[in-house]
Amino acid sequence: MKNFSTWMLVMFMVMFWILRIIVALAFELNWNFAGIEPVNGQVQYEVILLFVALVCIILVVKRKMIGGLLYLLSYGIYFGIDIVDNLQNVFTALETVDINLYINLFMSLLGIIIPVAVMFDLIMDKNRKLHPKDKKTDWFYANEKFDRQLDERADKNNYRTM
Repeated sequence: MKNFSTWMLVMFMVMFWILRIIVALAFELNWNFAGIEPVNGQVQYEVILLFVALVCIILVVKRKMIGGLLYLLSYGIYFGIDIVDNLQNVFTALETVDINLYINLFMSLLGIIIPVAVMFDLIMDKNRKLHPKDKKTDWFYANEKFDRQLDERADKNNYRTM
């Protein structure tokens, strides 16, 4: 994890994970935490997803592609269904819609955006690992064509040795 973007994404993953812990705890204790609730009001799936996300965070820190895929798949299924349901409720509502619906829709969108960004970062990092650039040595090897031109010119000079 050498890149700033990777560190930021892992921090967002951890912050969202902590937020989901608070949401599950608040729902279980019947607190109103800014209107945010677990999807379909089921804490069991939320707890399972929290443990899966914890494993995924560890795998993403170790730069394993399977961690990003599992994170995207689990959050995509869990929050994707909620996004579709909330959008249908917003578009088919005949009267005013409660603000809690919009807050839950926003949290579900965050739950999709973060895994997609993590997956893009892992894919970009795989490309960097396959084609690394090292500023300390690339200046030497990048000038190979220039070195060949100098060598050809130097070969034409025939100096006499005594």
